[in-house]
Amino acid sequence: MRARPVALALALVAAAVASPLAAQRADTARAAPGAPFFTRRDALLAGGFLIGTAALATADRRLARTFQDPGLQESATVRRGAAVFEFMGDPGPVLIGAGLYGVGRLAGVRPVAALGLHGLEAIVLSASLTGAIKGLAGRARPYVHGDTVPGSFAFLRGVRGRDYASFPSGHTSTAFAVAASTTAEVAHWVDEKGWWPGWKYVVGGTLYGGATLVGISRMYHDQHWASDVVAGAAIGTFSGIKVVSYAYRHPTNKIDRWLLPMTVAPDAQGNVAVVWTLPGP
Repeated sequence: MRARPVALALALVAAAVASPLAAQRADTARAAPGAPFFTRRDALLAGGFLIGTAALATADRRLARTFQDPGLQESATVRRGAAVFEFMGDPGPVLIGAGLYGVGRLAGVRPVAALGLHGLEAIVLSASLTGAIKGLAGRARPYVHGDTVPGSFAFLRGVRGRDYASFPSGHTSTAFAVAASTTAEVAHWVDEKGWWPGWKYVVGGTLYGGATLVGISRMYHDQHWASDVVAGAAIGTFSGIKVVSYAYRHPTNKIDRWLLPMTVAPDAQGNVAVVWTLPGP
């Protein structure tokens, strides 16, 4: 196994997708309602992702071959790890988000329900954006041409099927959407409840690190180029940050008003009843 190229590949991808934690601040959740939705910090973050995507695009072929090294592919430990992190890209986040929402509603703990709900919203947004771009870009997955043609794009070819839906990585965008939305929620809790400020960095570092490994697992499985992973990370990060930002700037938005007040309780016959408190006009 070529240890040095593998280590370089891991470092390059991690460096390209680690910037959200440094850029994401609590003010995405607690900004005043009149503040602009897109800020200078957003522009800087987007610029960082664009640079990372462009930089890794030049190394797509080499990195793809590195991850297909026989020694790496034959490692049982690496295979098991990659399978776990691929699950954490899909369907893991949806199951976890739905579980948090359900537990929060059953226990009557609104912050937990909001964490799950906003995470699911971020997943839907990132998946919609990713799916649209996949269809338009029509990039061939690495295995289609034996990891040799990273520049195989064709307008609208992505609608044919998964073989030409490489750009961007959907698993990665989902993982980063959850990482970003959860980190933003925790940052809000830290400010609101006066918790130790380091919690947002502990949570953010853990989740963004896990999301990075989701992207790397997709490269290991020969499903995506490195630049697909960085582009997916960008979409997911912005989706997560902006969903939570919007929710806290507009606390009476219809989704939160309709879904967060839900309660589950036994009815007069002993059955379980689901009850919504419907919003007013």
